[in-house]
Amino acid sequence: MSVFQTYLQLGFLHICTPRAADHLTFLLALCAPYVLADWRRVLALVTSFTVGHSLTLALATLGIVAINPTLIEALIPITIMVTALFNMRGASRVLKPRAPLMLATTSNFLALGFGLIHGLGFSNYLQSLLGANSRPVLELLAFNVGVELGQVLIVSVILLVGAVLLRGLGVARRDWLLTTSGAALGIATVLLLQQLWP
Repeated sequence: MSVFQTYLQLGFLHICTPRAADHLTFLLALCAPYVLADWRRVLALVTSFTVGHSLTLALATLGIVAINPTLIEALIPITIMVTALFNMRGASRVLKPRAPLMLATTSNFLALGFGLIHGLGFSNYLQSLLGANSRPVLELLAFNVGVELGQVLIVSVILLVGAVLLRGLGVARRDWLLTTSGAALGIATVLLLQQLWP
C-alpha cells in the first residue's frame, strides 16, 4: 500500500469509528435541521466545515500554529453544544420550507468557525502518526481526503436515516430535529465533563 493510500485510510478510519464520537456528534448536530431534499444546503455547510478544519489541520500539522491540545479537546464538545442549542432555538424557523437567508448564512459561519477548532483536534492525531516527518505534505493531503470521505459517508447516513424516519415512519420533522439535537447536546455535555474532570 502506498503512503497516500495508507494516510487516506487512516483519515477515513479516524472519523468513521466510535472513538471519533465528538466529531460524529458534531456532524449529527450539523445535519439535524435538514432533510434529504436539502442536500445542497448540507453540502454548503459541510464545505464550510471542511474549509475551516483543512486550514487548521494543515497549519498545526506543519508546525505553523500550536495550541494546547487539552484546550482543543474541551472546545470541541462546546462547538457541539452551541450547534445543538442553535438548532433547538431556531426550530420553528428551520422547519419552514425556506429558512431565512440570515439563518443559513449564520449556520455556514458557525460551521466554518467550528471547523477551525475541529481541524486542530484532527492534527493532534495526525502529528502522533507522523513523528519526526517535518514536511508531510502528501500525508496531510491524503489524511484530509480520507477525513472528507468519512464525513460524506456519515452525513449521507444521517440524511438517509432521517428520510426513512420522516417519510417512511411518519415522524414529525420537529420531533426529529429536537431529538437529534437533544441527543447531541447530551453527548457533548458528557464529553465536556470527561475533559474537565478526567
